[in-house]
Amino acid sequence: MRRAALIAGFGLLALIWFGPLLGAWRDSFSAHMLAHMGVVAIAAPLIAIGLPDKLRPGSSMPVALPVVASLIELIVVWSWHTPAMRAAAEASLAMTVAEQASFLLAGVLLWTTSFAAPNERRHAATGALALLMTSIHMTLLGALLALSPRPLYVLGEVTCFGVVLSGGQDQQLGGVVMLLVGAVVYLAGGLVLVWRLLDVPMQRRLESRARAQL
Repeated sequence: MRRAALIAGFGLLALIWFGPLLGAWRDSFSAHMLAHMGVVAIAAPLIAIGLPDKLRPGSSMPVALPVVASLIELIVVWSWHTPAMRAAAEASLAMTVAEQASFLLAGVLLWTTSFAAPNERRHAATGALALLMTSIHMTLLGALLALSPRPLYVLGEVTCFGVVLSGGQDQQLGGVVMLLVGAVVYLAGGLVLVWRLLDVPMQRRLESRARAQL
């Protein structure tokens, strides 16, 4: 299971980084957003699941670390989506590499710390908070991009998946991708930890009853 998740995560990264999203369609903001969401919301959690134990944080990590990781991801994501940084990433291969590497590192850090000890109440609580915070800021940024009255990145036409889009349409589509993928995935992760948090007392009661019956 873990090995398959690790292989799937790195396989997806290869498709994203060496495919048309960052190649032939690199001028398209919606293609960029598909790549971004693929890295942080799909590949990163798969890699986090598949990491060997020696690379995974355990229950001894600081309880607040998932929240710190969420703040780091917020800074990384919002910084790379300023018009100046977006233009630099489109124009320079080195900046694209830096952008994608920071997305991956921030994503893996958040997912590994959030799910480091999901059966311990304090860790489950801070992990859930971190993922729900990330879902909120992803929702906010996606909404701002989708509802912006003017294009922030591309003024002319771009092509993505063979479809020609205006700069405004391309940006709106990218914002919708962030809302549908990023916000939903992080919300789902947070809700899983909330369920674990609520389920721990029930498990303990069942274990106590089983011991009492022995």
